[in-house]
Amino acid sequence: MPLNHESSAVEIVAELVSAGSPERAASSQGFFKTGPGEYGEGDRFLGLAVPALRSYAKLLRGLPAAVIVELLADEFHEVRMLALFVLTENYRRQDDRPGWVQLYRDAVRAGRVNNWDLVDCSAAAVLGDWLVRSDGVDELLRWASADDLWERRVGIIGTQAFIMAGRSDATLAVAPLVIDDRRDLIQKAFGWMLREVGKRVDEQTLLDFLEAHAARMGRTALSYSIERLSKDQRSYFRSL
Repeated sequence: MPLNHESSAVEIVAELVSAGSPERAASSQGFFKTGPGEYGEGDRFLGLAVPALRSYAKLLRGLPAAVIVELLADEFHEVRMLALFVLTENYRRQDDRPGWVQLYRDAVRAGRVNNWDLVDCSAAAVLGDWLVRSDGVDELLRWASADDLWERRVGIIGTQAFIMAGRSDATLAVAPLVIDDRRDLIQKAFGWMLREVGKRVDEQTLLDFLEAHAARMGRTALSYSIERLSKDQRSYFRSL
């Protein structure tokens, strides 16, 4: 029976397990750094591509919150990603947006949104979008102030929703909280959001920020933030 919004968590997981690829799963274990001491330590994969998971999410649109919570607690990475895709679909299309946002907050705090791709596919689409609607920059500052790697990344990536709305204020407000964090996944997220400010909001805002702070930034964050600038501009900011 095809999956639909009345499917149980057991049925959904069974379908994903049967559709997975052991070869792809083995590759993902390395790509997502699942070894001892690495950021994705202990995570397990089924070997499913993101487009396939998005296709499943369309079939499952309207899935009840209780089933999504059960999927978010699953040991397999792709099951949690599918749950986030469905959560996002429900948030966009249903009236109870506050309920879905709270479910997302709870999932992050419970450690269910625990890899960079899981954060990146959901933080702006759910939490960030909600905070743009409610003008809630302060909440992103609280997330960005957390010591936990994934909570901090949620605070950074959540600012993308503000950028897409033509606003740089959230990213610039988060910047002082993360600029000294040299963890690779924070550096990349921070530099990426700065680059997006220059691309989608105002390049001069980016240039002004770099003029004031490039000397303090980590190399990775700086490299990401200046990717779209001219060769001379890139050389100048690296020289700082």
